[in-house]
Amino acid sequence: MKQEKIDRINELSRKSKTVGLTEIEKEEQSKLRQEYIAAYRESLRAQLHSIKVIDANGNDITPNKLKEAKSKRNFH
Repeated sequence: MKQEKIDRINELSRKSKTVGLTEIEKEEQSKLRQEYIAAYRESLRAQLHSIKVIDANGNDITPNKLKEAKSKRNFH
């Protein structure tokens, strides 16, 4: 998400706490928040898919569920 949108989210949040928002601004705030949440979730998924669990002996012990999710992601 671009910094401009994050700045706008923060600006609307400050304004809502001081003078309040118009209906249009409330809709914009909601839309921007949903976009931010979607970007955050995608970023978190990417981080989780890059994890590989190794035990003390150097064996890959990554859970099968994570391995399956990685392989599905690579095909799409």
